[in-house]
Amino acid sequence: MNSQKSFSAEQINLITSADSLTLMRVFKITNKQDSILLRSKSQYIKPDINNVALKTFVKRLYKTVTDSVSLGVGIAAPQVGILKNIIWVQRFDKEDFPFEVYLNPKIIEYSEEKQVQREGCLSIPNRTETLNSRSNSIKIEYDTMQAEHKTETVEGFTAVIFQHEIDHLNGILFIDLLNNKEEVLETK
Repeated sequence: MNSQKSFSAEQINLITSADSLTLMRVFKITNKQDSILLRSKSQYIKPDINNVALKTFVKRLYKTVTDSVSLGVGIAAPQVGILKNIIWVQRFDKEDFPFEVYLNPKIIEYSEEKQVQREGCLSIPNRTETLNSRSNSIKIEYDTMQAEHKTETVEGFTAVIFQHEIDHLNGILFIDLLNNKEEVLETK
């Protein structure tokens, strides 16, 4: 059990409540308890390929983001109720657009050049908005499941996904970045 100390007992119960092929419930801002958790800051996770709870969680998080109902391009651990610094991102900047997992990702550099992109969120049902505040290029650092620490520069739409998912780890939702808070809710 020592290898699972990265998670609390409550988190381990949530993670192991089903097998690794079972998706997890996505927390929504329309639920008060969910919304409170989504607005909370996540914590460091120790990279450990031998941690059964971590491996199970990463698989379940992947299953959740790639589910035919969700069809997301990224997901952060808080979106399924686990306040740990773990995200999955679909890499549109790589051949075949693979999904990749990142532990403890941080943005260490933002380009001044911004881009305009439409964003949606699995935790904010039926709403997309156009944002103009995302950097076109970012430099990130992160850990892999094999405990390698890496640094990488990401550009374009993939950079938007990273910024969106890393915001989740800090309790920030994309609607918090809207210039005009009074905008009419748009539906997909």
